[in-house]
Amino acid sequence: MEQPLPFDHAALLELAEMRMPFGKHAGMRLIDLPEHYVLWLARQGFPEGKLGSMLAAVLEIKINGLEYLFDPLTKRSLSGVEGPPR
Repeated sequence: MEQPLPFDHAALLELAEMRMPFGKHAGMRLIDLPEHYVLWLARQGFPEGKLGSMLAAVLEIKINGLEYLFDPLTKRSLSGVEGPPR
């Protein structure tokens, strides 16, 4: 039997909170970026490093219709309730 892949809850929370640092959509949560913009970024080439990895994850989430998974995480952030200490 195959073992499930490890799941990094902290990385998911970080992805839910990360904001676009530059460009037309600066300040917007990565998960809230328009899909056409994320696709455009993918064609241009995602930036190197952590931001690029996070944008690649956002693209996979969007093309598979999984944005709803972030609803509870972003609603918590919008309500002003702090997450667990880091």
